[in-house]
Amino acid sequence: MAALCETFTLCGLGPSGGVGLGAGVLALEPGPDSDHVLLTDRGRTATLFKVSDQKPLGCWSVKHGQVITCPVVCNFETHEYIAVHDDKVLRIWGDEDVNLDKVFKATLSADVYRIHSLPHGEPLVLFKGGGVRTLDVLLEAPQQEIENFISDEVIKWSEAFLEGQEPILIFATEKDGEYFIYIQKFKLNILHKYKLEQQESSNPLSFTAYIKNQIITLLCLYSNDSIYKVLIPLQQHSEEKEQILSKSLLLKLSVSGSVLKGTSFAVLDKDHVAVLGSLTAFGEESKECLTIWNTKFQTLQTSKELPLGTSGQLWCYGEKFFFTHGKVLTVIIYKCETSSLAAAVGKLKDSQTSDVSFLNWNTLSEEELVVSLQSQQSVTPKSESKMTLRSRRSSVAKVPPDTLTAGQLLLDIKDSASAVVEEGLKQLLSKAQMPDVQATIGCVIPALINRCKTDPMFYPQNFLVQLIQKRELSYSLCPDLMAVALEKKDMHLLQLCLQRFPDIPEEITYACLKLFLSISDDYLERTDVNLDSIICYIDIESNNKGVKNEIVENGFNTELEEFYRDTTFTKETLLKNDGEFCPVGPQKAALLNAVLHSAYSETFLLPHLKDLPAQQAVLFLRYLHYLYVKCSEKINTTLPGVLSPTINQIMDWMCLLLDAHFTVMVMLPEARGLLSSLHKFVRAQVRFYSELNKIEGSLQELQRLKLQKDSQAYSIEVLELI
Repeated sequence: MAALCETFTLCGLGPSGGVGLGAGVLALEPGPDSDHVLLTDRGRTATLFKVSDQKPLGCWSVKHGQVITCPVVCNFETHEYIAVHDDKVLRIWGDEDVNLDKVFKATLSADVYRIHSLPHGEPLVLFKGGGVRTLDVLLEAPQQEIENFISDEVIKWSEAFLEGQEPILIFATEKDGEYFIYIQKFKLNILHKYKLEQQESSNPLSFTAYIKNQIITLLCLYSNDSIYKVLIPLQQHSEEKEQILSKSLLLKLSVSGSVLKGTSFAVLDKDHVAVLGSLTAFGEESKECLTIWNTKFQTLQTSKELPLGTSGQLWCYGEKFFFTHGKVLTVIIYKCETSSLAAAVGKLKDSQTSDVSFLNWNTLSEEELVVSLQSQQSVTPKSESKMTLRSRRSSVAKVPPDTLTAGQLLLDIKDSASAVVEEGLKQLLSKAQMPDVQATIGCVIPALINRCKTDPMFYPQNFLVQLIQKRELSYSLCPDLMAVALEKKDMHLLQLCLQRFPDIPEEITYACLKLFLSISDDYLERTDVNLDSIICYIDIESNNKGVKNEIVENGFNTELEEFYRDTTFTKETLLKNDGEFCPVGPQKAALLNAVLHSAYSETFLLPHLKDLPAQQAVLFLRYLHYLYVKCSEKINTTLPGVLSPTINQIMDWMCLLLDAHFTVMVMLPEARGLLSSLHKFVRAQVRFYSELNKIEGSLQELQRLKLQKDSQAYSIEVLELI
């Protein structure tokens, strides 16, 4: 069984995407670990992303006039990056390098097609003429002559593996409509050439391969909407120079009269493949979609429509799909389970498995919903299948708790009384250990949200809160939930979503920030807000009474006090601007901390922040200043508490807010003192760290002497710092 799960955006691709990918994506390669990927555009730039944070960690570009001509890869042995620009110029650099003009450079004697990096081996460099070198051998003599085995053929695809300790390279070429497969063994320095059996009136569009037990399995996606399999044993005893590889049909990409015109695909496990392409039905407009197929039972397991279009490229790393969708690079997490016939056809009968299918219940009409429920009833006992849907709806209250199905619950949510719905929701929460409960929740939440939109009196707040607290949910699974919470001004639910959802759009994050800043502290005192993130550094009882909250540890306030003595600010201005007292109530502070905790992209958030009213921007900046001072009082610059903002989050938001409102801040009289205070405070810190830097060498020397000298049980030493 396979399913598509959480979806989120990794980065933008257009001119406003912030990553310089307006020319399109050349390739996506794995980074130094499983949470990093390397993105190469069809121009000058390579970018390293941390997928879980959806943020770039590094970006490198070649000079204007130069073009990166093959995907940038990571050398897993040295954690360095390797690129080729203008076909022959090799560059190697590390994370700390900024300017590619100053990193290692080698000009090669032949054009490079691709570099393949292996997890426990030296990278392999494949040249356009078919010659192959390991990177270390190539760097010994960059101008060494490279063989040209395929002068009239064009390389279409290549891949590298490790079989035992031996690197194996396979690549496909094309000449006059004929396709050839080459396999390079490095230990014996042997190159095998094969001819791929021709398929009448169709050509291969995409290749992929894997190796197991000394056999390479080559999969080919053809233009006749089929995937073929070719087995190539590594142990060859034939003396033929050019053997013909026969292929067998693995999968026909058609279902219920619709045909998938695939453009690229990936192998997920021994029984599942993912195909990206256009699903076409007779008399209907084609729709681009991502699909997962079961090759063992020839069934379509799941699909996702992509209305904004794709580039036709698909990458798969670490149970995540990567592909372009419109003007963004999208990531979808997937899962694959052991294949069985019952699971493949959606009729898996298990005493502990719910009856929900992987359907988008939110988009089904009432008639389609009834049909879907009837099809699910076909796997229930005969006595139950005789009941009509109408009788099941009317007698739902009499059904024992352990027999309530997802279909019944969905029908109840549609128009039943709140008490009936709440009872069904309690039963759903009590089934937390069921294997398919996550899929059930994915169906139930959209139905609840739709009911909330149409019925103003219906709002199961307690259930929604429990659901977010107990389950691993995301914004993409319930995209309208936060919109409803904003409309209801449900502060507790919004706080939980900001803390737990990893993929909240910047527009929603801004809407939450604006709401939190606009609501009065008096109103928030009557709301249920989790104060765990502020309880350890804000004195709730004395916060609004001008009482100092904590003892200063690092002594930064000394210079600030001197600064204030030299100014003409009033006492009221001092209290507002010195950052010593929290400018907002504890509930509002906890809500703002949730905003600081949420992930965002500066490129997409900045335009929204510019719309923040000036008074709210000043208030938010005062609170950030307060947090900044609090962090600086601590020796480790870390605030206590659960989910408290870090110094990096505070600084990032402060810079972002100043970028969005600097002109307004300068013009507002009430903000000038705050900006001046920030300036003085930062200057005091810079001076403090500058003094620390002066004695850094002496401290390191003391540490070295301490390690070298083995002191007795008791000794007195006098060390002089010069």
